[in-house]
Amino acid sequence: MRALADMAQLQPASIVTPGRNWRDLRTRLLSALLLAPLGLVCIWVGGALFASLLLVLLAGAGFEWAGLLRLKPGSIRGVVLMAWPAIACLAALTTGQWREAVLMLAAPILLGPLVAAGSLAIGLAGLSLLWLRQTGGSGGSGWQAGDGDAVLFVVLVVIASDSAAYLAGRAIGGPKLAPSISPGKTRSGSAGGLLGAGLVGALLAWLLPVPPGIAAAAVLARGLGAGLLLGLVAQAGDLAESAFKRRCGVKDSGRLIPGHGGLLDRFDGLLAAAPIAALLSLASPVGTGFWYAGLTTVPADSAGASRTY
Repeated sequence: MRALADMAQLQPASIVTPGRNWRDLRTRLLSALLLAPLGLVCIWVGGALFASLLLVLLAGAGFEWAGLLRLKPGSIRGVVLMAWPAIACLAALTTGQWREAVLMLAAPILLGPLVAAGSLAIGLAGLSLLWLRQTGGSGGSGWQAGDGDAVLFVVLVVIASDSAAYLAGRAIGGPKLAPSISPGKTRSGSAGGLLGAGLVGALLAWLLPVPPGIAAAAVLARGLGAGLLLGLVAQAGDLAESAFKRRCGVKDSGRLIPGHGGLLDRFDGLLAAAPIAALLSLASPVGTGFWYAGLTTVPADSAGASRTY
């Protein structure tokens, strides 16, 4: 019997036993229940409320990045990391010069590649979310004139990816996804995350406004495809942040959110997914969500006329 017990303990390092590591679930749920309503209200209201919350989060993410690099908050590099992404976003909001704001994010290269990488990653995500909230995901003008559908789509898909990956990884276990980068992530969790992201994307596409003449199957396919793409990119962002933390020799980027770690730990997937959604929006017809990227002409509507976007 002792030999059998010893054998049970000798599990391969690349295997995770299902049904374990649920101790942080309650803390994660409580944090989500407190933070999610605040974020969703700000997305829905938009305007100055959404922008203000986003700018605070950008500054907090920059503070954590500076901490990972062991930079003092009062140093030039630390101040730039905290303030520069927010400054670029404010410049875009007040002037409408979005391309110039993107170029601004590259300026910290003078302070080193890692400082520039943090400024670019955090700033691009902020600009992308502001752009999506301004345009509704498809162009337009006036940053208060858009709606929250596009931002809601990105945020909920990333949340679904993270949550489904967590649940599937804990419940199923199995081989690890990238043990040298993030020992806690499993292949089953990755597959579950993609499934959750795709299903939520399809559901949102079905529930949100649909261009006239688009078949139901096409709507679901568009949402599913966008959800899978954003889920895949979000997981890549998660792994990239894990690799960076491992390089810096830390487990979490901060301790602000109980059960989740810091802002970068919670929003790493969103940092990667938001710019992809913004790029898709540039190829989307005006008046449609970014998940309709590439759509030009839809079939005839009830009035018998085809509509070209």
